Amino acid sequence: MKSTLVRQDSDTLADLVVRGMQDKKASDIVVLNLKELKNAVADYFIICSANSDTQLEAVARSVEEEVEKVTGESPWQTEGRTNREWVLLDYVDVVVHVFLRDRRKFYALEELWGDADISYIESEPA
Repeated sequence: MKSTLVRQDSDTLADLVVRGMQDKKASDIVVLNLKELKNAVADYFIICSANSDTQLEAVARSVEEEVEKVTGESPWQTEGRTNREWVLLDYVDVVVHVFLRDRRKFYALEELWGDADISYIESEPA
């Protein structure tokens, strides 16, 4: 097991994920805080949109690089890289979803977790 460079908690990890998304100009970044929900599968779902399959891959890679640079951690599991419509990066406590815009509308994850505390993030860091 890799040693972590910082103590990893879900709040820190969520911030790193958002930073990685912003670095590649992901749009419509939403953080769903699931901590207070009974039977939630993670502490956070973080969702963003990409305009092309190339940007989708770049955003996913940027998130992985940002998290690994600071924590030394890699995702526990990844899905969707071959079809390039929806990439899922599972960090256990934080689950990252990078969608092509039309796929995001189709799956509407924000609506499934409508009782979560939802934060809308600016696309570019201040």
